[in-house]
Amino acid sequence: MKNIKLIILFLVGVIFTANAQTTTPISDSGLQLSLRAGYDFPLFKNNTPYIDYKAGPEFGASLDYYWKWFGLGFDFDYINNGTKNTYPTDNLFNSSGTQLTSFTIREDKITRMFYGIGPDFRYLSSNKKFQAELNTRIGLSSVKGGKVEVRETTTSSNQLLNFHAGYNLSSSLAAKAQLRFTYFFNNFGINAGVYYIKHFDGTELVDPTTGISSGYLPITSELNQSNITSANLVYRDEPCNCDLASVGVFAGITYKFPKSEKTKCNDCVKCNVCKKTHALPMCACTTCGCKVNITARDKYTKEVIPDTDIVLINSAGQIANSGKTNGFGVVVFDNVKPDNYTIKGSLNKINLEDGTIAIAELNNCQNSNGIVSKEIIYGDRNFIIKGKAFECNSTTPIAGINVTLENKDLAVKKSTMTDSQGNFMLVLPETGTYELYGRKENYFSQIEIVKASDYNRDKNLFVKLEMCAEKVDCGKGLGLKNILFDLDKFVIKDIAKPELNRLVRFMLDNPTVKVEIGSHTDCRSSHAYNQTLSQNRANASVDYVVSQGIDRSRITGKGYGETVLLNECADGVNCTENQHSINRRTEMKVICP
Repeated sequence: MKNIKLIILFLVGVIFTANAQTTTPISDSGLQLSLRAGYDFPLFKNNTPYIDYKAGPEFGASLDYYWKWFGLGFDFDYINNGTKNTYPTDNLFNSSGTQLTSFTIREDKITRMFYGIGPDFRYLSSNKKFQAELNTRIGLSSVKGGKVEVRETTTSSNQLLNFHAGYNLSSSLAAKAQLRFTYFFNNFGINAGVYYIKHFDGTELVDPTTGISSGYLPITSELNQSNITSANLVYRDEPCNCDLASVGVFAGITYKFPKSEKTKCNDCVKCNVCKKTHALPMCACTTCGCKVNITARDKYTKEVIPDTDIVLINSAGQIANSGKTNGFGVVVFDNVKPDNYTIKGSLNKINLEDGTIAIAELNNCQNSNGIVSKEIIYGDRNFIIKGKAFECNSTTPIAGINVTLENKDLAVKKSTMTDSQGNFMLVLPETGTYELYGRKENYFSQIEIVKASDYNRDKNLFVKLEMCAEKVDCGKGLGLKNILFDLDKFVIKDIAKPELNRLVRFMLDNPTVKVEIGSHTDCRSSHAYNQTLSQNRANASVDYVVSQGIDRSRITGKGYGETVLLNECADGVNCTENQHSINRRTEMKVICP
């Protein structure tokens, strides 16, 4: 029980040590040291009755060097097995009828040590974390102890009842086969396995006092009494070279030694970063630095994030490298010298969570083909509008238009400028309804309504939108949508107000511009009636715009009646309702200076 407790404590220490290590690369080849503790089960066949050989603790160490899947190793094992006398001592009588009631019993433990060398074979997983090994060893062993002696001390004869002289082998040829499985957390790993040991020389001792190697006194039974007679002692005076073997199970810890850097220039490998061999007493990445790949990724959707600004801050607080992620969310920095770095990122003025690069990762980057890969995380819960501005009814992008996202109720207003291709990005809060519009001289922007509730932040980071603005030329009419009136009425309806508000915004953004609102009818009804109706409707539109803060001197209204038709539907022409509706319209045009 004491030995079992020691083994359990050892294994707890193994697991704690392996988990406490820092991360370092695991190489394909190199030296490894394994320590183990286990339990050994003897398979001794020395033809001696009344003796049991007990399982006991095993402690060992292995030193292995691997070239890929093949290696060479050395093992040392210390094993301690117990011996147990099973000769019955109850209800024994000698030939004179005297009951034997007192005995002396000797039970010496057997200690074995094994030293062996031999080839190793292994399977190493692609991520280099799991390793399965077959270790084969041939070597020498020592086997000592194991003497068992039982004598009765009731009579003066001290009759020998059971005996084995044990072993005293110093250089017994032995072999060992072992299966070991290791999981690496980094250079440290936890191992477990099984083994088999065979001792080819199992010769027993011959006891100098008794002159025998083993013996026992047979027991005869009669009327529930066991009688023993010294003359019946069964013994061997010639030692037996019998089988000595055992099997065992174990667990332990493995340490894989990092490969040291080569120092002779002729031994240097070509650097994976700059593809040069340096004429210095150092190799590859130590001189020219490492390639660092940094990926920007969203915390919630896991999608990569393009157009993210990334900087590396060195241990002195200086910007060592900077760049912007590409369409795959990756930025690559070449020739990054060993140092401790902080990775900072920003997307549309929102900071990403900081990352780090340790100097050890850069010192060892040659083991990973000269490349260190890192991720930096965007954890903000807001959406990002990724949009593009076009001229309406065309594919022509608008560069340099000020795009604004606004919610007056929440007092939220965000603006940005489009790039040369009309692209823009804006932060969209996770809740609320917003207006999206553009401002640029001589452009009349549409207003897009954006509802955050239409999107799920756990599924979407980017909201892709397009917006358009019409190029305004003085004297050219631009149609105002949804400026509809009831039949024969000229009262502004609620449905028309958003479009008129768009005109108000245009005039606020272009404070020197003067505008005319023109109202048109179809040909039905008389010319005089249509003229009066269209003028009243134009005046009503002007009044609404003025009510929103535009000076009346900047806006005029004109009724055109049926004088400017857009199709052939004049008096006397039979047209459909849809054809007539084309002519019923309200237009805005900038008054030429």
